[in-house]
Amino acid sequence: MKDTIDVCAGITEASALYQTRRFRPEFVDGAVQCEASVLRPVNDLGLSAELRLAIALRIAKHNGVASLIAEYKQRFAEVAATPALQALAHGQEMGAEWEALARHIDMVTQEPSLANAEHIALLRQAGYSDSQIVALSELIAFVNFQTRVVSGLQLLGA
Repeated sequence: MKDTIDVCAGITEASALYQTRRFRPEFVDGAVQCEASVLRPVNDLGLSAELRLAIALRIAKHNGVASLIAEYKQRFAEVAATPALQALAHGQEMGAEWEALARHIDMVTQEPSLANAEHIALLRQAGYSDSQIVALSELIAFVNFQTRVVSGLQLLGA
């Protein structure tokens, strides 16, 4: 399985940063395994791979890291996404069923300090189970983590 962080940071096996990341191979392996578990879990809890990619692309766009946007844009283009998922991924207007999710993704990505129990209650009201909310939180956290690591590695490589 490819390491998205290396790919998006522009790190090749010949680079010093590649070797530096491998001083702690468990961190690299952990990030790869975490990505698989949030984007393609064995039990998706009713949160499809297409939905997960739409969310990842939305987060990447908010964070503005071009290589991560391109990566998730490519992956999202490879799935059969409904118009609603297209709207979610690209920040366009969507039906009410997606609004609570979109607001939550945007807030946690852009202003995480504002998140509180009321926001979780809104997700429950929108029909998300506690297990789904945890899975969504893991996905949002991971893509934001990926963004920061890729950005940092790009700066180190510059």
